[in-house]
Amino acid sequence: MRTSSTPSVRVEPELRAEVESMLGEGEILSEFVETSIREKLERRRVHEEFIARGLRSRDQALQTGDYVDADVELANLQCKLDAARAQVAKKRK
Repeated sequence: MRTSSTPSVRVEPELRAEVESMLGEGEILSEFVETSIREKLERRRVHEEFIARGLRSRDQALQTGDYVDADVELANLQCKLDAARAQVAKKRK
């Protein structure tokens, strides 16, 4: 498969200098840009999948009537957090 170029991106000289100062040993600017594009694409893909799962879950809960009220779930999570913090505090003593 042949490769192609991405569009040129105009940035302020200060931004370019900052990016270049952060490049790893032997890393070139185009590698940094490619890696950044790939990572951003993955974050967007994961975000879209997360939203889709949430919407499916909502629809299923509405259809079946099987759901937990948000306030109830938040209270359950707070209890778990409080218990975990107490356990950590107990171990430190």
